[in-house]
Amino acid sequence: DYVLRDTDLDGLLRQAVRKFARMFILKKIALDLRETGRTVLTDEKWLSFVVEQVLSNALKYTASGSVTIAMDGDDLCIRDTGMGIAAEDLPRIFEQGFTGVNGRRDRRASGIGLYLCRRICGNLGHTIRASSVPNQGTEIRIGLG
Repeated sequence: DYVLRDTDLDGLLRQAVRKFARMFILKKIALDLRETGRTVLTDEKWLSFVVEQVLSNALKYTASGSVTIAMDGDDLCIRDTGMGIAAEDLPRIFEQGFTGVNGRRDRRASGIGLYLCRRICGNLGHTIRASSVPNQGTEIRIGLG
């Protein structure tokens, strides 16, 4: 069940980042968390799940560099400087069970996380999309407008 209410986006983001603070430190990944000043109509628990899943992937597939979290218009953008996603895999990353080239290298990949993110975003009235350049990084955009 979903409970839609006005939610402090900055608070939600800080809480998600806190959950991964140890991993940021251990991997020496820089975090650029930009204040949004936004309140969004959403289900806090489920949007947190989506943000945490995207952050988890960013950290999993970034060996060095940074993760940036910022607003661009009505889109929450989470960018990393990781290995990126192969062009042929990009159209399928939100499909159930799809792991792609990177997922086959990492035996922990299940192909469920981004599939659930798309389903949850759809149910909340949000969008989610990805762009990526291999060996340069990935950007996930969550449309909150």
